[in-house]
Amino acid sequence: MADKQIDMPTKYDPTAVEAGRYQTWLDEDVFKPSGDKKATPYSIVLPPPNVTGKLHLGHAWDTTLQDMIIRQKRMQGFDTLWIPGMDHAGIATQAKVEARLREQGITRYDLGREKFVDKVWEWKDEYAATIHKQWAKMGLSMDYSRERFTLDDGLSDAVKKVFVTLYKKGLIYRGEYIINWDPQARTALSDIEVIHQDDKGAFYHVKYPFADPDYTFNGKHYIEIATTRPETMMGDTAVAVNPDDDRYKDLVGKKVILPLANREIPIIADQYVDINFGTGMVKITPAHDPNDFLVGNRHNLERINTMNEDASMNDRAGKYAGMDRFDARKAMVADLDDQGLMIKIDPIVHSVGHSERTGVQVEARLSTQWFVKMKPLAEAAIKNQEGDNAVDFVPERFEHTFTQWMENVHDWVISRQLWWGHRIPAWYNKKTGEVYVDEEAPKDIENWEQDPDVLDTWFSSALWPFSTMGWPNEDSADFKRYFPTDTLVTGYDIIFFWVSRMIFQSLEFTGKKPFKHVLLHGLIRAEDGRKMSKSLGNGIDPMDVIDKYGADALRWFLSTGSTAGQDVRFSYDKMDAAWNFINKIWNASRFVIMNLGENTKPVVPAADKWDLTDKWILSRLNDTVKHVTEMFDKFEFGEAGRSLYNFIWNDFCDWYIEMSKEVLTGDDDAAKANKQDMLAYVLDQTLRLLQPIMPFVTEAIWQAMPHDGQSLVTAAYPVDHPEFDNATAENDMTSLIDLIKAVRNIRAEANAPMSTPIDLQIKTSDTQLQSVFENNRDYIDRFVHPKGFEMGADVTAPKLAMTSVISGAEVSVPLAELVDLNDEAKRLDKEVAKYTAEVDRATKKLGNERFVANAPEDVVNAEREKQADNEKKLAATKQRLADIKAQI
Repeated sequence: MADKQIDMPTKYDPTAVEAGRYQTWLDEDVFKPSGDKKATPYSIVLPPPNVTGKLHLGHAWDTTLQDMIIRQKRMQGFDTLWIPGMDHAGIATQAKVEARLREQGITRYDLGREKFVDKVWEWKDEYAATIHKQWAKMGLSMDYSRERFTLDDGLSDAVKKVFVTLYKKGLIYRGEYIINWDPQARTALSDIEVIHQDDKGAFYHVKYPFADPDYTFNGKHYIEIATTRPETMMGDTAVAVNPDDDRYKDLVGKKVILPLANREIPIIADQYVDINFGTGMVKITPAHDPNDFLVGNRHNLERINTMNEDASMNDRAGKYAGMDRFDARKAMVADLDDQGLMIKIDPIVHSVGHSERTGVQVEARLSTQWFVKMKPLAEAAIKNQEGDNAVDFVPERFEHTFTQWMENVHDWVISRQLWWGHRIPAWYNKKTGEVYVDEEAPKDIENWEQDPDVLDTWFSSALWPFSTMGWPNEDSADFKRYFPTDTLVTGYDIIFFWVSRMIFQSLEFTGKKPFKHVLLHGLIRAEDGRKMSKSLGNGIDPMDVIDKYGADALRWFLSTGSTAGQDVRFSYDKMDAAWNFINKIWNASRFVIMNLGENTKPVVPAADKWDLTDKWILSRLNDTVKHVTEMFDKFEFGEAGRSLYNFIWNDFCDWYIEMSKEVLTGDDDAAKANKQDMLAYVLDQTLRLLQPIMPFVTEAIWQAMPHDGQSLVTAAYPVDHPEFDNATAENDMTSLIDLIKAVRNIRAEANAPMSTPIDLQIKTSDTQLQSVFENNRDYIDRFVHPKGFEMGADVTAPKLAMTSVISGAEVSVPLAELVDLNDEAKRLDKEVAKYTAEVDRATKKLGNERFVANAPEDVVNAEREKQADNEKKLAATKQRLADIKAQI
């Protein structure tokens, strides 16, 4: 046995196993669609990573799940397409490049638009190359011949088509509104690009004197206004009270002097004001607050913008012009105090919006921007979820998250004051100011000036599922065959940013949902549960993990470590366990391959050649195939992983391979050849089941053993073989294993090594069980090493013996010189307690009417069988304990 020389080291080395493997797959073109028009198409588009830097563990998780899905479908015979690509990422990428330029002491304005954009393209090429290397290291089976970038010509055509169409339908408009403004990037932000966090601040209580010096209210010549942002005061155009607030009815129509500006502003009545908050009087600054903007519209108030694009104060701020906004705040507070207008300052901690990209505090700024009118698009998306064409959210609870957001969505500001991105296809006549919107520039371009803004990056990525397929050319072969896509895999944190926008844009422009399923995973967290971040210094580079453990180990951890929609904690202990599992697979495979014959093939021998272990392993394999396939279809990869782990580690490695040694070392050449074929078959099928999760190591092992085909990537996935199902063999093998385990445990309890001679006695009246043990004496001898064997219904254990109860039998090992009766009684006491607890648990469970009425019938029946079995074990153990105590 084990005399064949093979090129498999005794220890799994992921670096050696993975070296060159990915390039071989690319050279063999195994990742492209099969081209079989009779096959069912199955497509996935990669959520395009931003070209802002290296991929992180979240990307590794996201892409691993997609790769598992597409690899399994490819093996199952689907005509699979997985399109890779990257996102230009607008503000995020521009911010990175501007930061690099700042280190060189220059700004984008020093370079000018064209040269700056050239710099961003250089950045894109640099980081795209890095991302390609990371994809390769992860083993992602994407079709690179179809790779796209959101600024590709084809995708740019799609963006222009969508913009112009929505504009002509009245769903895109241009207007002056209060928007979120990033003063560092100098661009507008959508609501979901603003991150709120608690900042230290203050309520500044300021006197607003009455314009009429003789007028008093509550004995005072002023009203008290509290604000958290005194730097915006120069833009105040009114003070408002609630019309239902009886305290201030006499004030409506009066005028007060705006402090520092010495400008008269009116006191108005508006329902916006909360009677119960503060004094019930608020200052109205229409150009610097979204709610004040709406109040100003209702009362025809002037909009006074007091800040520049970089949040410095402008000429409308008077003496504070040129100051940074926070410096202006300090100066204004000091002046108010000097003039006796500051009543008090109350320190507070309040929620303040910050830019998701640059981290600076966001300003609410009056600006002319382009918007998408969301209501009709949102209503269509919500209605679609009520019909047969609904997108299937996994987990289902996230559908509510989606619809709730769509029901409350605001118009989407889509223009960005950036230079990197899709330029808005709108031109303004230099003389008349006329607006021209079209996919092509005006013919007399010399008379027109194009809008300098670009579109929000999410505007283009919202088209990703169909723009990557060739749309707006609806005759594109890929669009006709592979759209809608089948499954989108992404994080639950971008349902609002991306998932929702893909759905409403796809419904609007193709009449179809963009994907049939959206599988939402959570976030990768540090071992202590905290979010990984640069500031905390707890981020982990997936490439470093791969260098240490291999891509397959990382993929195993990421794919089986959580359930859908849940966060996962990264752990090096779990990575050690993943590596150990692969090492177990490696060594088991190495043993099998070393013991195969020259003519061995991975085929199932004739059924009349199967012994009990063969029947059992085929039944267990078939059950695993069915369960793993079902769990993959449900996207329950953790459950699929558990099933694979149990089958491989316990059934195949610990039992079947070990038991096969009895035949492989025997003299029956025909039996040996059958066992070799069976070992090769089970290993081959196991590698196929594992391939979607562990593509590198399974390919390496498969290539080292007898096989048919070019690559495991395109080999057929295991299918259900009903003829393998064998409940009798599984029960019989379970009994055999239980017997072996029982004797091994007895040896361990008695500290009796395998070399110590023992007699084995089995008391059972079950003729089937007797037959199983008689017919498999070779296995019992190999794994138990008894010098004597006695079995029957009337077997009586001697006084000095250790016993164990298994289903249908009592196992006794006379160990007169090794066992103390008092110790044995204590052990049996524990066994009685254990079985009593199990019986009580089952009794309570089966006594629960809700469980019996609602649980599946097979689950209830299984629980009843377990209860009956434990009751028999309890009775036998109690009897044996009574016998022992009678002899003490």
